[in-house]
Amino acid sequence: MATLDPKYTENVAIYLVGADPTQTVELLERDRSKRGYPWPVAELNGSGLRDLRVLLQSTKIAIDGNGVITYRDGFGQGNLDKWRIALEDLATNRNPS
Repeated sequence: MATLDPKYTENVAIYLVGADPTQTVELLERDRSKRGYPWPVAELNGSGLRDLRVLLQSTKIAIDGNGVITYRDGFGQGNLDKWRIALEDLATNRNPS
């Protein structure tokens, strides 16, 4: 994720969301800063991870402007090229194939 082209952040909102309920936003923000990630940290409400069916760490989800999940990959699945295609689809307002 850290190697993604910055052009996506101009047209796509990217957030880091923690899956561990014991991690505070402040802790996540420190980790984000330490790793040099340019994206903001977001906090989900109590049912957010369940609602998004996040079961694994490092789950990547792309949600379009209508709230439709257009891409999903979990830990060890997919690759950077697939994620780039998903972001390009969001950035150009297309539906991924």
